[in-house]
Amino acid sequence: MASFLQKAMLPSSRVVVRSQFQRKTLPRLVHPASLSLRLASTMVPKLKDPSLFKQDVCYVNGEWVTAKSGKTFEVTDPATGKVIGTCPEFDTADTEAAIAAAKASFETFKKLTGRERAKLLRKWYDLMMENVDDLATLITLENGKPLADAKGEVAYAANFFEWFSEEAPRVYGDTIPSTTPGNRVWTVKEPVGVCGLITPWNFPAAMITRKLGPALAVGCTAVCKSPGETPFTSLAIAELGHRAGIPKGVVNVITALSNTPKIGETLTTHPTIKKVSFTGSTPVGKLLMKQSSSTLKKLSMELGGNAPFIVFDDADVDAAVAGVLASKFRSSGQTCVCANRIFVQKGIYDEFAKKLAEKVSAFKVGNGFHEGITHGPLIHDRAVSKVDAHVRDAENKGGKVIAGGQKLPDLGENFYQPTVITGMTVGMALATEETFGPVAGLFQFETEEEVVRLANDTEVGLAGYFFSQDIQRVYRVAEALEVGMVGVNIGLLSDPATPFGGVKESGFGREGSMYGTAEYTITKMITAGGMSQPLQGKA
Repeated sequence: MASFLQKAMLPSSRVVVRSQFQRKTLPRLVHPASLSLRLASTMVPKLKDPSLFKQDVCYVNGEWVTAKSGKTFEVTDPATGKVIGTCPEFDTADTEAAIAAAKASFETFKKLTGRERAKLLRKWYDLMMENVDDLATLITLENGKPLADAKGEVAYAANFFEWFSEEAPRVYGDTIPSTTPGNRVWTVKEPVGVCGLITPWNFPAAMITRKLGPALAVGCTAVCKSPGETPFTSLAIAELGHRAGIPKGVVNVITALSNTPKIGETLTTHPTIKKVSFTGSTPVGKLLMKQSSSTLKKLSMELGGNAPFIVFDDADVDAAVAGVLASKFRSSGQTCVCANRIFVQKGIYDEFAKKLAEKVSAFKVGNGFHEGITHGPLIHDRAVSKVDAHVRDAENKGGKVIAGGQKLPDLGENFYQPTVITGMTVGMALATEETFGPVAGLFQFETEEEVVRLANDTEVGLAGYFFSQDIQRVYRVAEALEVGMVGVNIGLLSDPATPFGGVKESGFGREGSMYGTAEYTITKMITAGGMSQPLQGKA
């Protein structure tokens, strides 16, 4: 059956009921006149520009195309379970066509000057900022996060295009003094080539721009695999890139759900792809890395975390509570840098737990389009099951739930109460597994040495946080934590100007910042000999 959104978007004379395996017969470009629908009890805001909602098409070689097979998959609103719409189920052949388009465009795009590419990225940034409300609506619709948070993500996402538009003209090489008289040595930075970019569902806008920004800045082209759970945001961003004048074939955005493993394998094994950037789980990252070894691709992997959040006795307790609220509960705990293990020193443990529970109990959970909602649903029922399993495991092993701790079926199957648990121990599942949900487990510790040992006792190392007012401790602990990013007296780390990435099994490579472009370039060394002749005295 056609989705509720499909019916709302198209004039009644053009609504076609079809199976997901029936070849698309409607025009390739969908320009609905309005977006006005009611899902459950929530009125979704109208899109100011309904043409940003791209259904049943992907963006390949500057055109909106269907899957060759005609197959599609459904995308649902995690808050209501209702179908939002359908997207193409791309397969290997579709992906190879996108790769071919990116390869063809690379030969001309790489020859543009950095300043020319900067202007394209700046225009794309401007268009995203002009369409903040519509992009945020799509994010909330398919991801579930509150509308205010979604607007914040759009601004954050657009800022990567702005940042890398400013980096594009400043991709510098070096002059190197040679050890051989008469030789002159210099280096240049060249684009690595066609890139395969695989993005997650938790930040549908920011993850694609954080990868595309540096890739385009240095002259690479790309095939972007958008997440099957949240494809509409990335397709809308692709439409804005088209309007910004991005040359055809430079950016290709494709979708799939059941064929995701096939597309991943195609991107990691195809000889044309020279670079793969992936954000997602550690097990999938390991698989993609293994597949990429067949052609020795350049890789960036931003994988899972198990972030420690340490609160020392000398910390400002209220500030530390605010830090946990920001770090642990942003996007209902569904970020890779969320605090997963919260260590509180013995002297302030009870005070901290009480204040945190009071704040968490005041959260308002519900549909992200409702006014005053602070936290939306989890992405799907599997996420809810994992969160609940961690809570029940902690309770069974002696933990005490002092806030939340229950599913919220009256709101929908994907809702869970923001939760605080005291009495946590290292034998509980939450201590070793990334929860990826709104659960704050509080571990008690006594000494600095003890807590750093506990914090580092994990195979991953993406982010870590701690609160202290002792400047010497700040340096000691920051240097001792085995993570790629450290937040000191702050609960949020993300900024286009800062390098984002981890160590150990949290991956390698850095996104954002002045280091971000290096992930998409190769360094070519040039040596010129015979340069030691004296000045010539004859004309």
